[in-house]
Amino acid sequence: MVHKAVKVRLYQTLEQQVLLSQHFGCARWWWNYALNKSIETYKETGKSLGQSALNAFLPKLKKAEETIWLSECYSQVLQATTLNLTTAYKNFFAGRARFPRYKSKHGKQSIQYPQNVKVLDGFVQFPGKVGKVKAKLHRKIEGTIKTVTVSLDPSGKYFSSILTEAEGENPTVSTDGKVIGVDLGLTHFAITSDGSKISKYNNPKHLAKHEKNLKRKQQKLAKKQKGSNSRNKAKKTVAKVYERVTKSRQDFLHKLSRKLVNENQVVVVENLNVKGMVRNLNLAKAISDVGWGTFVNFLAYKLENKGGKLVEIDRWFPSSKLCSNCYYQIDKLPLDVREWTCPNCGTRHDRDGNAATNIRAEGIRMLQTDGTAVSANGGEVRPKLGRKSVLRHSPTMLEAYIIVAST
Repeated sequence: MVHKAVKVRLYQTLEQQVLLSQHFGCARWWWNYALNKSIETYKETGKSLGQSALNAFLPKLKKAEETIWLSECYSQVLQATTLNLTTAYKNFFAGRARFPRYKSKHGKQSIQYPQNVKVLDGFVQFPGKVGKVKAKLHRKIEGTIKTVTVSLDPSGKYFSSILTEAEGENPTVSTDGKVIGVDLGLTHFAITSDGSKISKYNNPKHLAKHEKNLKRKQQKLAKKQKGSNSRNKAKKTVAKVYERVTKSRQDFLHKLSRKLVNENQVVVVENLNVKGMVRNLNLAKAISDVGWGTFVNFLAYKLENKGGKLVEIDRWFPSSKLCSNCYYQIDKLPLDVREWTCPNCGTRHDRDGNAATNIRAEGIRMLQTDGTAVSANGGEVRPKLGRKSVLRHSPTMLEAYIIVAST
């Protein structure tokens, strides 16, 4: 089975907006209540509450005078909130996520409908009192609708993410095609090497383009009185600027990832430790703005849909310090050095282009070690002089299909 999600914009009436706001509030309150109950129970008994145990609280809460307003919310929205909380707990104990946190009424809000949602011509029909909501359906919704998540962005826009399930499977993974290495950076967002050609894609610096405008609007927001209507309007104005930055960034990342996936069958990237890198206060803003992690995620799912392969090499691989011609490895290469000459073979290297070439070669080596057939550019090159690289690369012949049995 193949799962796909489509995000569409909703245009609700004022009455529907009020109902959705009530549902957001109910779901948020129930999440916080259930999370608090789970924490207290764990402290007392050493065991957490499961999904059934938490849902058992709902009938009493809906009848209680203090929380009778919960009965106004569609019941399955609250049950979906319980499921999401128990899943968050499972992810925490499995080491996949951090401990669940309480939800705030400030910022993005969301609820989930697990069933009974229909997509009509220009509308999304929700169960309960919300009913038919006008929607901009920019593409056909195919398959069986599994869950629908309704969200409210800080800028005040409503969206619906529709998850569908359809019969079929993703294409079989094949490495029979072009292999490209990608070095991600800040001056140039991406430097690519296909074995014979180096291409550079400039960093658009999305946040920097809006920084003056953002600063001016944030200063106006800071002067507003907390809790006032004018402050809420100013918050939405700031949120809209951030929204423009996010959309321009995602548009760039989608277009570049689509171009690379369409032109290549295998894409090799470094497994970067972005969380560790943003601890550098001088580069934190620039690193956060480029969106390397999002870009790699886009490459991964687009290659999977195509039947291609994403290869991630070790983050400690010395791609910049290694000569792509003779594989001599130098000891140091400061960040401000953008070009260097190999002391072994005398080859002049552009730092980023050399790194992209080495990343590609390492990806090919990893695939061959696993016994995978790959098509690669490059001649047989072994270091004859100087210090040997601990990596001991052995590139394949030009466009030769090589199958190396795994050992």
